[in-house]
Amino acid sequence: MSGIEFLANMNISPKTVKKLKDMGLNIVRVSEVMDCKSKDRDIINYARLKNKILITQDVDYSELLSISGYNKPSVIILRLQNVHPDFVASRIFDVVSELREELKEGIIVSADERYVRFRNLPIGKE
Repeated sequence: MSGIEFLANMNISPKTVKKLKDMGLNIVRVSEVMDCKSKDRDIINYARLKNKILITQDVDYSELLSISGYNKPSVIILRLQNVHPDFVASRIFDVVSELREELKEGIIVSADERYVRFRNLPIGKE
């Protein structure tokens, strides 16, 4: 997926990140570029300034984006019951493939095992 860069939050397994790298995604984990105890707001700002799409399991990011009024970064929020790294990586890859263009523009995505829903950013400005 050339041209798109990803930032995996700390709640995304290093095994999942490795698998995604093996699948061709340009992805780093928060611990590779920031203090692993960075606050959510700092992670959002980093992703926004570095033009990276954030992948997380933390639903608080939708609230942060709503409050901020930002149109980026795009955020993929995973709500998966199956947390096996191979499954998670495969699901992320599918979501990214399906929403590639929308992710470039600025969206917030919620994905579980069966469904993918997204909203354009900034939230409330549709």
